[in-house]
Amino acid sequence: MCGIAGWVSFDSDLTQQQRVLDAMTETMACRGPDGRGTFVRTHGALGHRRLAIIDLPGGAQPMSVSTPSGDIGMVYSGETYNFTELRAELTALGHTFRTDSDTEVVLHGYLQWGESVVDHLNGMYAFAIWDQRTEKLVMIRDRMGIKPFYYYPTPDGVLFGSEPKAILANPLARKVVDSEGLRELFSFTKTPGWSLWKGMYEVLPGTLVTVDRNGIHERTYWRLDPVEHTDNQEDTVARVRELMTDIVDRQLISDVPRCVLLSGGLDSSAITGLAAARLARDGEQLRTFSVDFVNQEQNFVPDEMRDTPDSPFVREVAQLVGSAHEDVLLNPADLSDLAVRRAVITARDIPAGLGDMDSSLYLLFKAIRAQSTVALSGESADEVFGGYRWFHDEVALKADTFPWMAFNTPLTGEGRWQVLNPELRQNLALDGYIADQYATAVAEVGHLDGESEVEHRMRTVCHLHLTRFVRALLDRKDRASMAVGLEVRVPFCDHRLVEYVYNTPWSLKTFDGREKSLLRHATKHVLPQSVVERVKSPYPSTQDPGYAANLQQLVKEILSEKDSPVFQLVDRAWLENAVTHDPQRMESMTRAGLDRAVDLHTWLDIYSPELLLD
Repeated sequence: MCGIAGWVSFDSDLTQQQRVLDAMTETMACRGPDGRGTFVRTHGALGHRRLAIIDLPGGAQPMSVSTPSGDIGMVYSGETYNFTELRAELTALGHTFRTDSDTEVVLHGYLQWGESVVDHLNGMYAFAIWDQRTEKLVMIRDRMGIKPFYYYPTPDGVLFGSEPKAILANPLARKVVDSEGLRELFSFTKTPGWSLWKGMYEVLPGTLVTVDRNGIHERTYWRLDPVEHTDNQEDTVARVRELMTDIVDRQLISDVPRCVLLSGGLDSSAITGLAAARLARDGEQLRTFSVDFVNQEQNFVPDEMRDTPDSPFVREVAQLVGSAHEDVLLNPADLSDLAVRRAVITARDIPAGLGDMDSSLYLLFKAIRAQSTVALSGESADEVFGGYRWFHDEVALKADTFPWMAFNTPLTGEGRWQVLNPELRQNLALDGYIADQYATAVAEVGHLDGESEVEHRMRTVCHLHLTRFVRALLDRKDRASMAVGLEVRVPFCDHRLVEYVYNTPWSLKTFDGREKSLLRHATKHVLPQSVVERVKSPYPSTQDPGYAANLQQLVKEILSEKDSPVFQLVDRAWLENAVTHDPQRMESMTRAGLDRAVDLHTWLDIYSPELLLD
């Protein structure tokens, strides 16, 4: 896991631009605290910051090979989980290796297969290759979009990086945010390719982008296609169990300490049980970590999203598998610390507005990093297996919009835009933007002939989650973890599992009358019964009114700034009213609005973007 950056310019000599390349690369220092390097040729320059995971002494980057026609250099972020098999295959084809790293295997894969190397990879990755033989840049991102990757076209080439901040460090990139960028920020539709920054784009998941003297070219190498499912229920459960076991085994490979994020839900508990069983065969004890809030269990009150606290289930799982478990306990002061918020927003490059859920994730990862460098996560199981409550809510399923928009949450429910400046809200026309994005997203879904109405609808819903919703969550987890130099792996995003379960009929996904039937039955052999029966509960959020009170104090300080640019975006009158609410009785939507305002203010202070508002 690492940070990458680079620059292609066909009209200038980049060997004279080392200082700028270094500045771009250094913005990735948190992603790669263990080493740095650059590869510079006349028209192509690559920068790399390394987080050492595999082959600690031998995996330094950029990696390059020399050929009679020119050098080939590569910078790589991520992990290729099948690199051992690929190394054997390439060795049989005549390749020799100097290191034991997966990066060198990918580079030699490019030498052997060219751009088709992507068809051979199982993993999470974002990498760039400058091929001097043809003066071409090749940028490749993993199938599910686990690893971030951005690019910024220039008049004579392109800038690229793991994160926007790497690109913004180059003088050619303008820090401009326009209304189109803000529409997506406030809408939560995860428009493919969006980056917030005008003129900057994501390399789409499952996509290969090449840059040469003829311009920028894009090719999709993987997509979710409909395939008829022929396995019966028993065989389907067995196949899911087989895949999950193999995936977890592969993703435990590491030359540094690893652990599992354990929330006490089905998803993380399944990973925990499988990982503990695998390590036990080698005589190792698994480490697990959870996040919790001071007095949360004692004072827990069920709400619209969470029926139970996590802690009792965490304890049961840790006791069953015998893990060395640690709870990271946080209080309102930790969660509302402005320095933590600045770190989160700097990591994400956007004011996401998730408040304590972002702060707690960052602090959890920071605590874990003191003891482990790799963590396995249960992220994405709900998108793959159909776990969210709106998958099972008739109103949400029949609404002519994204299902998560029809469910009343602080991020997606009615009133979520009340904090915005009324004039801005009117100009952005967010409802129309969401409707347009929904129509575009639905039109991209392929279907099988003869699908029933239910199967047709649920395939569409699953596709929306796997190509839209999950990408926002993966980006959040990557940014928060890499901000502290922690690699988080997501077994449920293995493309083999995603393809198989995606094409499993909805009737099989819910065969026991509950959500995530396949996962529950495939992994129940490693779970306590309480977790097998537990209802879905999302990532925790503090219920302590002290957090709301601290938010109000932060907003009062913002209100004291008469000319703050934040009031181009947020409604001063709404904030003035919100800070008078009793924090003991504050509605979740009001608290979310305060969080959004503080995030926007902090982001403007850090980045000083040029705002182009219609």
